[in-house]
Amino acid sequence: MSLKSEYTSKIKSAAKALGFLSCGISKADFLEDEAPRLEQWLNHGHHGSMSYMERHFDKRLDPRLLVPGAKSVVSLLLNYHTDKKQTDPKAPKISSYAYGTDYHFVIKEKLKELMQIIHREIGEVNGRVFVDSAPVMDKAWAAKSGLGWLGKNTNLISKQVGSFFFIAELIIDLELDYDAPVTDHCGSCTACIDACPTDALLQPYQIDGSKCISYLTIELKENIPTEFKGQMDNWAFGCDVCQTVCPWNRFAKPHSEPAFEPHEELLNLTKSEWQEMTSVIFNKVFKNSAVKRTKFEGLKRNIKFLP
Repeated sequence: MSLKSEYTSKIKSAAKALGFLSCGISKADFLEDEAPRLEQWLNHGHHGSMSYMERHFDKRLDPRLLVPGAKSVVSLLLNYHTDKKQTDPKAPKISSYAYGTDYHFVIKEKLKELMQIIHREIGEVNGRVFVDSAPVMDKAWAAKSGLGWLGKNTNLISKQVGSFFFIAELIIDLELDYDAPVTDHCGSCTACIDACPTDALLQPYQIDGSKCISYLTIELKENIPTEFKGQMDNWAFGCDVCQTVCPWNRFAKPHSEPAFEPHEELLNLTKSEWQEMTSVIFNKVFKNSAVKRTKFEGLKRNIKFLP
């Protein structure tokens, strides 16, 4: 076995031991196919008020500008799927990825551990860890690394495990064995497009982010436009519709990450408790939660907008 293969094997084994669902590796290079797509998406204003998407255009497409001397992008998936549900069917809904501790904290710790293992077992390797907080095109790299394909709902989908997972990366200056992309298995299915409550999925593989319920309830800082009144499907933070209806998610298995277990009170909140929520209850129920991103006032705004 070559050194390159040995290092690749060590990294993948360590990722598995840390609880990652899967690990794929790509050559750190310019994302040629994504460049015109990203440009077109931005030109059409499909990023809404997410002006940060316009910044660092070059860095988004070339990891070597983020990590000088980068050779490999190590993509990792971490499962967050759960069978647990909110008990009151009339209560405002939150996306299941936000049931437990904010994934940024959980994944960053795992990535730091992975880097420590690399330093211990391989040696001096330079790089950076990324969890959805820098100009890295997570889904594009994960697809390039063979972890799934970009579905018609623009999410990464895997035949083996569906799509209820987080994506993270290590960008490092170590040459490794690279994985090949997998083929698209959406076929003629349009379940996600048909089910999108706000028609954010304009056509297969194309989303208008400014119409997406996740954008409207999390990213948008102004008032939610009145045109979406009655179209929010009772979502107060995020939205799971295009994943829930995806046939590949019948293969999703519940996660085994204790940090992602929902806060006891969260699932049992009734519709009236959501509507009457105080900042004290908000801070207690959503302590260390991704829901904190929308802040108390943002969540109240979202709840008020719902019927």
